[in-house]
Amino acid sequence: MMVLNETPRSAEEIAALEALAARVANSPQLHASPKLRDFFSYVIDCALRNAPDEATEQQIGIHVFHRHPGYNSGDDSIVRSQARLLRAKVNAYFANDGSDEPIIIEIPKGQYFPVFRAIDEAQDAEKQQPADAQPAAPDPEPVNTAAADQPRPTETHGIANAGKRWRAYAVLCVAGALALGIWAGYAWKSRRDHPATPVLDAFWKPLYASNGTLVIYSNPVFVGNPTTGLRLLIPMTNGHSSTERDSAGSESVDETYTGTGEAESIHTLTSLFDAHGARFTLKRSNLVTWDEARSRNLIFIGAPSQNDALNDLQTLTQFSIAVTPDHHGYIVNLHPRAGEPTAFPLQSPTQGTAIVGLLPGLRPETRIVIFSGLSTVDTQGAVEFLNQTDSIRTLIKSVGTANGVLKPFEAVLNINTSEGVAVNASFLAIHNR
Repeated sequence: MMVLNETPRSAEEIAALEALAARVANSPQLHASPKLRDFFSYVIDCALRNAPDEATEQQIGIHVFHRHPGYNSGDDSIVRSQARLLRAKVNAYFANDGSDEPIIIEIPKGQYFPVFRAIDEAQDAEKQQPADAQPAAPDPEPVNTAAADQPRPTETHGIANAGKRWRAYAVLCVAGALALGIWAGYAWKSRRDHPATPVLDAFWKPLYASNGTLVIYSNPVFVGNPTTGLRLLIPMTNGHSSTERDSAGSESVDETYTGTGEAESIHTLTSLFDAHGARFTLKRSNLVTWDEARSRNLIFIGAPSQNDALNDLQTLTQFSIAVTPDHHGYIVNLHPRAGEPTAFPLQSPTQGTAIVGLLPGLRPETRIVIFSGLSTVDTQGAVEFLNQTDSIRTLIKSVGTANGVLKPFEAVLNINTSEGVAVNASFLAIHNR
């Protein structure tokens, strides 16, 4: 490959690169994501003007995502999370629709300044087979080589084979019936475990909307590997800068793990939604784009420190999670009511806390629900707590309803645990929004 970032470029070269960028921007990979297209167009313009100083995280945050000048990119990871998606979509274009493009565009990891590359004819020539070499034949359809040496089956063989096919068909039918029975049993059990009640519906019914709910689970960043040990790269902080990632040295970065409490929470939600004939889309936090989230109900599973998408929204106004100098988390009461403490520190190793919230969505007809525990077990306890009728009755009495639906609120829960399992919970504070 040859890098085509030399300057100055001729008018013809710029026109060709602009046309290429337009094809990428209008491709199926980016067409439905206006914000990613804006991101792409901005950095392409920087590249064509050879202005790498304008393609920084801070400048992109200001010009593309409308952050205020001087905003703290360490606490706001919108550019980093969207850059991962943009790289994936641009790479997908050149691997599919744009596979015949003579020039490709790359956004190298660790930077946002695009690179234009052309196929190096000299390198391609070296990859060509010698002129006298036989071209490789295309892969044929799979062949049963053992059967190929056997004589052609007679009519008797055909009848026997037909009998085998019918027996196989019967086995498949029985297996299908069993699978259907298992599914029906699961569906019946789900409906038995989660019967529809007006009390629970006051909280959950709006989330069964036909346009679907997006469940966004936390995606912590680890370094190391399962053999040598994994550890959080930057525990209990918001966002991870590229320089902080680089400081991990040769250790690999792994973003494929989440907590057991989050997994249990998703199981609980799956059972709940199935019982009501509803569905949701599940995504890890760093893969969410606001183009897809704007028209949906959103359920956030996990603490803001490990859920970048929740940080991007900045929806919680009554309570927040803070960290002591020795890295112990606790919940801060941002607007204490009469008789309430200014913070909710943990009192024992078997106690946890969590923030839960029901908030207005990004559109008037949508809702946002937040389950953010200090630990993965606390998050699980919060989800299970809001599946209990007594809990919802308490909320109805405290915050009230409008048209049968709970009014927006934020609350702090006390979570009691035993052997790493949430056993019960209670409200510490409830605030209307």
